[in-house]
Amino acid sequence: MNSLADMPATRGNRLRGLAIGAGLVVLLALAWWLMHRNGGAEVAADAQSQAQTVTVVAPGQQTVDATVVASGVIAAKREMPVGIAGEGGRVVSVLVDAGTWVHAGQVLAVVDRSVQVQQVASQAAGVEVQEANARIAQSNLDRALKLVAKGFISKADIDQLTATRDAAVAQVRVARATLGQLRANTARLNIVAPADGLVLTRGVEPGQIVSSGSGTLFRMAKDGELEMQARLAEVDLARMHEGVTAQVNPVGTTQSFPGTVWQVAPTIDPTTREGIARIALRYDPALRPGGFASATIHSGTTTAPILPETAILSDQNGSFVYVLDSANKVTRRAVKIGDVNAKGIVVREGLTGNERVVLRAGGFLNPGDTVRPVLAGSAAPAQ
Repeated sequence: MNSLADMPATRGNRLRGLAIGAGLVVLLALAWWLMHRNGGAEVAADAQSQAQTVTVVAPGQQTVDATVVASGVIAAKREMPVGIAGEGGRVVSVLVDAGTWVHAGQVLAVVDRSVQVQQVASQAAGVEVQEANARIAQSNLDRALKLVAKGFISKADIDQLTATRDAAVAQVRVARATLGQLRANTARLNIVAPADGLVLTRGVEPGQIVSSGSGTLFRMAKDGELEMQARLAEVDLARMHEGVTAQVNPVGTTQSFPGTVWQVAPTIDPTTREGIARIALRYDPALRPGGFASATIHSGTTTAPILPETAILSDQNGSFVYVLDSANKVTRRAVKIGDVNAKGIVVREGLTGNERVVLRAGGFLNPGDTVRPVLAGSAAPAQ
């Protein structure tokens, strides 16, 4: 049994033991914190080391030729429908076919005129009768004028003979006018070309009955001039003006044809928000009216970013690129692309040129991925 003198010593030992235990707990807690802090840093470092390395590029902006790619149909620049001008009848012969070059006034088709020929012959004979009557009336007047001085014919008789002569001359003019009318009507039975040009279509055959209500029998391209009716978006149409050059490529051929925009539509289709730029083309057998074609229209110069083809991706939503934010996270950016030249693909909309754009390996990335960027042409990581 301990004495009262030993009690302070025992209490001091107990307090010392508690202090030592508390110190050990603090040391263990500090060691645990240090361990986990270093472990977190290692995990972060490990995550950074595991991030995919990608090559990026800052495209900037360059001055390039501004071009617009459009599609449309080829048509006659000035199409001329040709029909029957006269009373019509049965077609006897057709003298031209589609693809034939013709001159103004050239006969394209002939309509039967057997009845009209007889009418012309009858009227021509009537003209001769009236001319004979006029000659007789003139002879009677001439004889009367010789006798009036001798008093054998009165002044009233002279007036009567003069009126008869004038009436006969008038009848001649009427007969001649009627003859001219019949001849003109007969000539109008011919279907003729209204101007020089190229026959595009032929819609009449021998034996066919035609009249003024038969509509268009031939379609012609005046002077053989053609055009492409390029359909452009509203924003592109605003950049067009007369005189800009273009290259037209008909479907089914690799051949390119030079042209010039000669008219820009003054209106926009309210449904499609498109307008038409009409590109004049010289005639060429490879250009077939009604065919489809694409056109590259040169509309001056513009400043825009240019990217290599590997940087631009596309899916059902359109073209896009991957850009990196300040934390090196991948972000998708929709773009509109323009022409392809020796430097790359022109980005018309979507980029300012200051972004860091993933140059390659975009197909293996997803929005939100963290990557290690390397600037193109440099081995050092891009900041």
